[in-house]
Amino acid sequence: MVQVTGENGVVAPAGASPEGWRRQRSGTSLSEVFGTIKVRPTGSLWRRLSAFLGPGYLVAVGYMDPGNWATSLAGGSKFGYALLTIALISNIMAIVLQALCARLGIASGRDLAQACRDAFPRAISLPLWFMAEVAICATDLAEVIGTAIGLNLLFGIPLEIGVIITALDVFLILWMQNLGFRWIEAFIVTLLGVIAVCFGIQIAMASPDWHAVIVGFAPTVDILRNPDMLYLALGILGATVMPHNLYLHSGVVQTRRFGESVPEKREAIKLATIDSTIALCFALTINASILILAAATFNKAGKTDVAELDQAFSFLAPLLGSAIAPTLFGIALLCCGLNSTVTATLAGQIVMEGFLDIKLPPWARRLITRSIAIVPAAIVTIWWGASGTAKLLILSQVVLSLQLPFAIVPLVMFTADRRKMGELLAPRWLTAFAAVIAAIIIALNIKLLWDVATG
Repeated sequence: MVQVTGENGVVAPAGASPEGWRRQRSGTSLSEVFGTIKVRPTGSLWRRLSAFLGPGYLVAVGYMDPGNWATSLAGGSKFGYALLTIALISNIMAIVLQALCARLGIASGRDLAQACRDAFPRAISLPLWFMAEVAICATDLAEVIGTAIGLNLLFGIPLEIGVIITALDVFLILWMQNLGFRWIEAFIVTLLGVIAVCFGIQIAMASPDWHAVIVGFAPTVDILRNPDMLYLALGILGATVMPHNLYLHSGVVQTRRFGESVPEKREAIKLATIDSTIALCFALTINASILILAAATFNKAGKTDVAELDQAFSFLAPLLGSAIAPTLFGIALLCCGLNSTVTATLAGQIVMEGFLDIKLPPWARRLITRSIAIVPAAIVTIWWGASGTAKLLILSQVVLSLQLPFAIVPLVMFTADRRKMGELLAPRWLTAFAAVIAAIIIALNIKLLWDVATG
């Protein structure tokens, strides 16, 4: 298929019809790193895949943020290994939705924010932008809390000072991005490796019941029969898919220079999907590790009400008989918080650029988008103090729940529209699967909001 040039001279993405969008594409996501990573057109699958490995791990960070830690700790301490099946189901949902994000970014040449801007009138796209910004602020709230708690637990830094320190990560991102986007990916993957090692050591110390672990991944009707278990299961499902991840993935996947022809983009979609699937399976391993650790220590010792991060930190040493266990927990939490704030900042840049189509120097865009997210989070965290961290985590999840439908529904709509995606539209079975997942997630989030509203 040949490329089509629109009235404004912008080349339409290969395989997509320019008539499918209200506006032609006027820019690119993360323009300073767009298409900067060369892919391998030939060779073995592993050699071709190696160039695409990276964006999936940035996305996976959002599936193991401090909010997920809180729900996994609560589920493992109260019900042992039983909720591992919910973690598995949540991960399957995430894999499908993130695959659609990669497809949208590669096939249309637009991230989700740009697609909303180009598909909807301003009366719709501007409110969507505002809600996306609120969601990123809520995401940053959870990440800031997690990082600040990690600094407090490891180094005794007051929570209020820790919150301010987390704002400095914007300079780290600016420095690494000047070196190349691969440096950011390497930083993320390195911290993920540290998290995995920390939990691997802690689980070895905890000596979990591996038979019960395997059984825990199997579905059980006990979740439906037990209202308390069902509520925690809904919390794990509802907190899994983050709106900012949908914008992030559709943007960072375009850092690869994969070509403009339909076969090249089809290959890129396949490899990007493999990348995100592998990374999300890694995220499942981390989330399951948190739940397994809580089950093997807190639940086994009869401490069934552990949900606070600092509670888990203080209980690990006496239960595992090792002073290093809480330190490893704190290091993992700090790495998780640092990773999450980096990816949330990138998502904030994609959202602002995509919806508003602004043209600013990279450093100015990064500082503005970071300030929009970090300032409200810092003010709220400092105002509420250390005693309110659990309430703040719940608040962040509720805000994310409100915004989630406004990101998922457009994603499913766009990727199922032949006029927008051309030959690269999602298969019908994948669209149907994604629509069911979207309906389930939206229903669960509505229930979460109702539960919060009714106390």
